Amino acid sequence: MIGIFDSGFGGLTVMKEYLKQYPEFDYLYLGDQANNPYGPHSKERIEQLTMKGVDFLVKQGCQLIIVACNTASADALRAVQQKYEGRPVILGVLIPAVQEALGQSRFGNIGLIGTRSTVASGAYERELEKHSECYQPNDKRAREKVKVYPQACPLLVPLVEEGMLKNPATRMILRNYLRPLKHAHIDTLILGCTHYPLLQQEIERMMGKNCRVISSSKASVMAMRSYFEQHPELLEKLSKNGTRKYVTTDSPERFGELGGRFLGERIEVERVEY
Repeated sequence: MIGIFDSGFGGLTVMKEYLKQYPEFDYLYLGDQANNPYGPHSKERIEQLTMKGVDFLVKQGCQLIIVACNTASADALRAVQQKYEGRPVILGVLIPAVQEALGQSRFGNIGLIGTRSTVASGAYERELEKHSECYQPNDKRAREKVKVYPQACPLLVPLVEEGMLKNPATRMILRNYLRPLKHAHIDTLILGCTHYPLLQQEIERMMGKNCRVISSSKASVMAMRSYFEQHPELLEKLSKNGTRKYVTTDSPERFGELGGRFLGERIEVERVEY
C-alpha cells in the first residue's frame, strides 16, 4: 500500500497524479487537518508532527510513503528517513521538483513560490545548488549561473481552500506575487506548494510562454517511474487492489468537501487519532 501524508488538503494534488499513473495500487491518504497549516510552526514542531503522521502510516502497513507537504519535505523528511532507514521507503516532493526544474531550465534562472516556511527553510536553494552539479558536472561556470529567486506567497493557500480560484482578488494577489519573478526574467518556476497546481493555468498565463512551470505534485509521480525501475522489489511489494482510503485528524465533513475539489470527485473520509 502507498501512504500519502500531508498537513491538510494540498497533498491530494499529489494523490491525483498517482491515481492517474498508478490506479491499480492501494492508497491511504492522511491529512493532518487538526494542525494545518504547518508553515507557521517551528522546524522542531514540524518534525514532530510529520513523524507522528508517518508512524501512523507505517502501522497501517504502508510500504511506500510520500511526504506530500513541501513544508514537511523541507523541514522533516531527512529526520523521518533516518528513523526508518529505508523500511518502508519514504520520499518527498522537493527533490523531484528540483531535478525537473534543472532539466527544463534553459538559462539557470529558476523561480520558486511557496509558503513562508518553505521559502524561509532555504531547502530548495540548497537542493538546486547540490543537484545542479549532476546536470552540469564539467562546467563550473555553468553551475555558477544557476540563480534562484524565491517568493513567499502566504495568501494563496487560504484562497485555494476557499475555492476562490477564479476570483478577481486571487488574480490580483497572484499577479503581485509573480511580478518580481517576471522582472527577474526567470525561465523556470517551481510551484513549491501542493495547493498551487490548482492555480497552474493562471500562473502559466501570467508568466508567459517563455517560462516553464514545474508542479512538485506532477514531478513527484514522474520521478517514481525510474525509482520503480531501479527498485523492482518495491513494485512487487505494493498491493494492487485499487482501493483508496482517506483519513483526517479533524473534520471529515470539511475534508471531504474540500478534498473533492482537489481530486475532482466525491470522497468518503474518516477521522483518526494517533
